Amino acid sequence: MEDWIKAGEIASKVRKYGKGLIKPGSSILEVANKVESKIVELGGKPAFPAQFSINNIAAHYTPLIGDSSIFTKNDVVKFDHGVHINGAIADTALTVDLSGKNFKIIKASEAALNAAIDVVKPGVTNGEVGGIINETISEHGFKPIKNLSGHGLSRYTVHTPPSMVNYDTGERIKLKKGQIIAIEPFASTGSGFISEGKGSEIYSIIGERPVRSLQARNILKFIKKEYRTLPFAKRNLLSNFNRFEISTGISNLIKGGILMEYGVLPEQDPSSIVAQTEHTIIVGEIVTTK
Repeated sequence: MEDWIKAGEIASKVRKYGKGLIKPGSSILEVANKVESKIVELGGKPAFPAQFSINNIAAHYTPLIGDSSIFTKNDVVKFDHGVHINGAIADTALTVDLSGKNFKIIKASEAALNAAIDVVKPGVTNGEVGGIINETISEHGFKPIKNLSGHGLSRYTVHTPPSMVNYDTGERIKLKKGQIIAIEPFASTGSGFISEGKGSEIYSIIGERPVRSLQARNILKFIKKEYRTLPFAKRNLLSNFNRFEISTGISNLIKGGILMEYGVLPEQDPSSIVAQTEHTIIVGEIVTTK
């Protein structure tokens, strides 16, 4: 368990560090680069690109290549990042309210996570945990996002069974001692459902097939070495390839069924605000990211 615990310790430190960087006027790209560099400085590697999803965007926004976006005084920012040590992953998130007007929804998400952690133990089911999350968020006057969930974690894989749902679906998968899970309640002022949005420039390998293009082969070789099956951002390739090589190589790998791109995930209600809080847990042992 040493790798899992160490990853959690680093993720906790980086969560606090990153929170302090999220300020009106700050470049989102610069903050993402600083966060990912801090992970390496502390002895880990990013398990997926640092994400800064704003207002009604629930998840999967990471800065694009050349992104000039900045945080503004009206933003509610979900800062979600992951750390791995030899593939052992810690996944954690918090919400920063730069407007100062949305503390109640952040409290709802945080309270739901704490309530879920209090009941997690061997033998408890994912549906029961989801019921507690739903009940807690609803008591605070908001809706859980029902088509987003927490998840299991395994080496070099961020999402594995079981789904740690945000409401009671009736599923009764019992948690086991030593199992690694991430619980992430999403609270919303909107419909409680997300849609698949535009591409995020976050990718992962989904298949193995022959590759004709030399550029694509070189990029794939680099991805396998650096990320294996973990997600990465297009901007993460700039250290080794130019923009043209990246664009054509990624395009060929997607067409060949080797890579998939994750979509940004907006709440269906564009006027809504979403808050997220997340910790990684070794069931029956420890919350690694506290």
